Amino acid sequence: MRPSGRTLLQCHRNGAISMTSHSQTSPDQRYAAFRHRSFLSYWAARFLTTFATMIVSVAVGWQIYDLTRNPFDLGIVGIVQFLPSLLLVLVTGVVADRFGRRLIMALATVTEAGCALVLLYFTLRGLVSPLPIFVVLALFGMARAFYGPASSSLFANLVPPEDFGNAIAWNSSAWQTATIVGPVAGGLLYGVSAEAAYAVASVLMLVAGLLIFTIPKPAQQSATDKPTMETLFAGFRYIWSEKIVLGAISLDLFAVLLSGASALLPVYARDILELGPWGLGLLRSAPGIGAICVAVWLAGHPLRDNAGKIMLGFVAGFGAFTVLFGVSTITWLSILALAGLGATDMFSVYIRETLIQLWTPDEVRGRVNAVNQVFVGASNEVGEFRAGTMAALIGTVPAVVIGGVGAIAVAGLWAVLFPQLRRVRHLNSRN
Repeated sequence: MRPSGRTLLQCHRNGAISMTSHSQTSPDQRYAAFRHRSFLSYWAARFLTTFATMIVSVAVGWQIYDLTRNPFDLGIVGIVQFLPSLLLVLVTGVVADRFGRRLIMALATVTEAGCALVLLYFTLRGLVSPLPIFVVLALFGMARAFYGPASSSLFANLVPPEDFGNAIAWNSSAWQTATIVGPVAGGLLYGVSAEAAYAVASVLMLVAGLLIFTIPKPAQQSATDKPTMETLFAGFRYIWSEKIVLGAISLDLFAVLLSGASALLPVYARDILELGPWGLGLLRSAPGIGAICVAVWLAGHPLRDNAGKIMLGFVAGFGAFTVLFGVSTITWLSILALAGLGATDMFSVYIRETLIQLWTPDEVRGRVNAVNQVFVGASNEVGEFRAGTMAALIGTVPAVVIGGVGAIAVAGLWAVLFPQLRRVRHLNSRN
């Protein structure tokens, strides 16, 4: 599932901003975030980076499945990218809080470009085993481990509090738009050759890195205390103390961990729906189509009330659409199910990211976002590993269907375990 000056927590607690007071906004307000040049550069860079990542994802998935025809190997793709975020969680957050977030984000993007070039080199040499790809993906995951907390924390410094809700929606739209066009482009490029896909991805990432350097250095409340075990674990401690934030993050973790099916899309494209690489790209794009529609709508219609109930309800909807996709053998129905899956996920992402960014003091935001990235990574990449492993053991369709049912159950269980989350009404208010 996935897509983050003055301490915004103060704005939240003092009621200085209101994202939910109007049912609709004027055209100027709809694009308020883009009035800030820093945000525009950030948005473009994030779009290009995600676009390139989607190209690499499609190429890697198809290339590995071509090599082995084993869905378990598709699960390995996810786990090797997640482990760096888990192992480095105490480092990446502190780095984002103590050093320039813009520089960290740019260097991580350039490193990702280097990984794409290495994949291009291995492909040109000829691959007979997926092992070299796994090694490069681990390095790619390490770059993403630093990129995530720095990127999410930098974003919160680029717009004033009154434009933050609008920026959240458009920031999500950058990711979602890239997930629509990126996989299609990746499928088309892979249809030409794997080399073409990796070459284009590396160029796009280098351009994104240059764009990041054009962002003016923003104000940042950096942590100045000497690193200790207490400061290293500050992100975990803060999340544990804020039960609403804990509930929102863990809800996403377990729902997507159980119901994530993206790793198995190559199996559906090749063996179940009998589509080619272009079809895989279309399947990967479908969730983004649903999500971008919701993101654009949210940019002009911020959630007014009952945010917690809305989040729980749409997580259950996410599971239901996963079940529908799992049992479908009709291409158009599968695409509609994936679009619905993306649309319901967007509501959850919007609420979760708003809660995290608005409720977190800037001086610990990097560490909180590092923990959040581990949760998101666990849900996505470990979810892919879960899906690949279950598919190898019990079959692809049962693995997806059981996961969707699990997500519905998680939504119901979290409504009981986290009543504070269920009772959240306004994203910028405890009432």
